Amino acid sequence: MPDKIGPDSRGVFIISVTPFTDGGDVDWPSVDTLVEFYVGKGVSGVTILGMMGEAQKLGDTEAGAFAKYFIERVAGRVPVIVGVSHAGTDNLVHLSRTAMDAGASGVMIAPTAGLKTDVAIEDYFATVFKRLGPDIPACFQDYPLGTGVNISVPAFLRMVDEHPSLVMFKHEDWPGLRKLQQVRRACDGKARRRISILCGNGGLYLPQELRRGVDGAMTGFAFPEMLVEVCTKFFAGAVEEAEDLFDIYLPVLRHEQQPGFGLAIRKEILRRRGAIRSAKIRHPGPALTAADHRELDGLLERLNRRLEA
Repeated sequence: MPDKIGPDSRGVFIISVTPFTDGGDVDWPSVDTLVEFYVGKGVSGVTILGMMGEAQKLGDTEAGAFAKYFIERVAGRVPVIVGVSHAGTDNLVHLSRTAMDAGASGVMIAPTAGLKTDVAIEDYFATVFKRLGPDIPACFQDYPLGTGVNISVPAFLRMVDEHPSLVMFKHEDWPGLRKLQQVRRACDGKARRRISILCGNGGLYLPQELRRGVDGAMTGFAFPEMLVEVCTKFFAGAVEEAEDLFDIYLPVLRHEQQPGFGLAIRKEILRRRGAIRSAKIRHPGPALTAADHRELDGLLERLNRRLEA
């Protein structure tokens, strides 16, 4: 079984989609192929049941079953983080324990909607961490555009000081490079204990975030091998080579990151790559039109030409 996530976790923790059949049921055979796809691309870990994994569209029992099945299929080859964010704390705690008992390496938690002040956020997480106990390592997902909740750097640092099980920060504020840099400098192992920082936002700003001190990426781009290679090159000192490679994929990456629509693009690319059988998104959610498919055809053809060159 892989180690739990911790302050030195590094690399690419790919955000997994949740495969559905054309009828909208969980596609268990596609979970099998998706796991092999991600692991085969060299990711350092996988995060399931995130916002782009349509976690909000799964029932509580269904989410627990999906987590257990996915973790079993990974079979300890890489760490698996389970998104457990929920409007109800009881449900959050239950899923967290279910996931950890199944072999998860940690949980990811976003602040619940409606928290308007730093004090409210800190009080919420104080309760959550007390309920989870000290043995479940957690990643704080900072995604104001999705949750509507903003936390200041001083408030987050107080949480780091007060809760040892908070070991990872998923940076998804937008714009947020200054915030990222402030957290990195404050949690460097000298000023205070170190935490791992991974970036999201589809990977749109990965080169800049690497320069600001992230330890890698936690996002779901349909070409995870690019994220892996960019991080590997950057950490090896080949910074310009890393950014040159990133530039080749940027048109597809940007296209996939369209708000409210990008998941349909991501799932379709994964379907075309053989990772899943259907690009189905559970209702409510978009479906690609014929024009969308032609547009994607052109982008992928252009990507292939540039990679061959």
